[in-house]
Amino acid sequence: MANVPGQLVWEIVKKNSSFLVKEFGRGNAGVQFSKEPNNLYSLNSYKHSGLANRKTVTIQAGGKDLSMLIATTKTKKQNKPASLLHKSITRKEFPRMLKTVTNQVADNYYRPDLKNAALAKLSAVHRIFDHPISILGYI
Repeated sequence: MANVPGQLVWEIVKKNSSFLVKEFGRGNAGVQFSKEPNNLYSLNSYKHSGLANRKTVTIQAGGKDLSMLIATTKTKKQNKPASLLHKSITRKEFPRMLKTVTNQVADNYYRPDLKNAALAKLSAVHRIFDHPISILGYI
């Protein structure tokens, strides 16, 4: 799928995808979420799509030791899924993690439009480490 333009992929998957989750509220107004990988906000939109964009960013908890996994897509490896992501684990304090995410996403012109989304995701994942919850829901 490396030779297929992102707009074409988006037109194919925007209304029907295995990752699509549709939530209907009052009336016809509904929100569409997406469970696809590399989607920071989990919204069904072209800007945040991990399938339609060649350059994507994902931020996850790296483990129990307060580490974060920041992964970006390699644009030259689109047809090799095993080596598609460039993963880096940061085990630093939160202000240095913010600087790392800003440098990787915005300052090197990778995807400056996703800077705020990446920082919000980093903050949300970091908040989980401040208030751990056990499997039963209480400590």
